[in-house]
Amino acid sequence: MSSHAIAKPQGWGGGTSPLGISTGKMFMWFFLISDALTFSGLLVALGFFRHKFADVWPVSTDVFTHFPGTHAHLPLVYVGWMTFDLILSSVTMVLAVEAGHRCDKKAVLLWMGLTILGGAIFLGSQVWEWWVFIEGSETGAMRTMLIDGQWVEQVFHGANLQYNEYSVTPHYANFFFGVTGFHGFHVFSGVVINIITFLMAYRGVFERRGHYEWIEKVGLYWHFVDLVWVFVFTFFYLL
Repeated sequence: MSSHAIAKPQGWGGGTSPLGISTGKMFMWFFLISDALTFSGLLVALGFFRHKFADVWPVSTDVFTHFPGTHAHLPLVYVGWMTFDLILSSVTMVLAVEAGHRCDKKAVLLWMGLTILGGAIFLGSQVWEWWVFIEGSETGAMRTMLIDGQWVEQVFHGANLQYNEYSVTPHYANFFFGVTGFHGFHVFSGVVINIITFLMAYRGVFERRGHYEWIEKVGLYWHFVDLVWVFVFTFFYLL
């Protein structure tokens, strides 16, 4: 009988995966792929309803014309500013990740702080955009509505889930609330995670770990949120 013990094959212990990335990064990619499918479904549904109600579907350049502090007619200027702000926050996140690779705590705090600021500005801008959309214009539009069991025609201002002044079909407003609201929830979640990450970096958690990989995972999520908005901006506002 041989005195040499037969070595049993060792399976993956949960460290560096066979794909060359950490477990955390791999599962973050799984989550982002599944989330991308959800957003894709929403945008496909948007395209379907837009085609079905093409005759009454409003043009976004006629709806989103407002800008804070002025009554000027500025089609999509404010939405364009929101898009620029979110893309800029993605750049600051790249710089935060790069600083993490260098284990530069001060730079990480600086760029993470600016990323949080950019996300907060976007959320505030989206709240204002919702408020203007819900309040509507001074003139409104004539709509046939069911009131106390009777159909009556009257001027309706703004939008809700049943009626809106922008279209005779409620689907335009419903998709606006659904798509931008779902994305806004992701931005809000990202800002909260970024704040937690900032506090972890400030308290030296990553220095004690000896690496800043957590910021890379957070960065993947933030870039995904920014990329999704580019598609929302294109398919809902521009097309």
